[in-house]
Amino acid sequence: MREYDQETLEHVQACELSILRDFMDVCDRYDLEWFALAGTVLGAVRHQGFIPWDDDIDVALPAEDLDKLLEVMEAEYPGKYVVMNAVHDIEYPLATTRLMLRSTEFREEPLKDIPCDLGIFLDLYALDAVSDDERAYRKQAWDAWFWSHVRILQSIPNPVILQRGWKGSVIRMACRAASVVLRVSGLSKERVFAKEQEARNRYRDQDTKRFAYLCDTDRFSTTFVRDEVLPAAKLPFCGIEINVPANYLEHLTVQFGDYMTLPPVEQRKNHFPFRLDFGPY
Repeated sequence: MREYDQETLEHVQACELSILRDFMDVCDRYDLEWFALAGTVLGAVRHQGFIPWDDDIDVALPAEDLDKLLEVMEAEYPGKYVVMNAVHDIEYPLATTRLMLRSTEFREEPLKDIPCDLGIFLDLYALDAVSDDERAYRKQAWDAWFWSHVRILQSIPNPVILQRGWKGSVIRMACRAASVVLRVSGLSKERVFAKEQEARNRYRDQDTKRFAYLCDTDRFSTTFVRDEVLPAAKLPFCGIEINVPANYLEHLTVQFGDYMTLPPVEQRKNHFPFRLDFGPY
């Protein structure tokens, strides 16, 4: 992890909070369900705001609510925000959607060569309906995870790998080799994205008990039982109240273990940018 100077970090965080406020306003006005994820929830519990070294906010919405949110954002805030995902630009290699401040730049090292606009952003995770049948769910998770990671390797030969030691080295070498093979294979990004979308949307029209973001490092780690996380609870975060999963303590324990203990410096992470421009902000 590269560290910001405190003034720059606080500036990034202030910009992200301003996006979050607009996001929350739209969700309130259109009755859209959402909750914070991962480090954002941890920050709310442990620090009542950002984790001190963190530089992003992660929120999740049911896929249909995310679609509505983006429609409203593009209609009501065309001069302020840009929506970035693979639907808007096939060069964007991630399965998340970014709601970005227009006329800013926030380009992380792994994405430095990606030929699409990348600004200061709120990270949005679509929670797709997943099968209630365990075998079908696992097949869906594997398919979505596989094709989303193929899409990453088509554009990023050196993705972020958290694994350390010799295993991490082997994974990094395998990623570089796979990226070369994919680039010469003739397999188009559009075709790979279509396969990812088919897997993620496989049960979209069904009333399932669970929804999930299936494209995480661990394809099973971000699966939720709807009735266990919604309606959302609320926690203070930098002077406002944000939505968190109703079972947020269980969520934190599963993901972080002893979540109230600060991790050692070498295990801390952020998205320190290769290029950063606050533009008019």
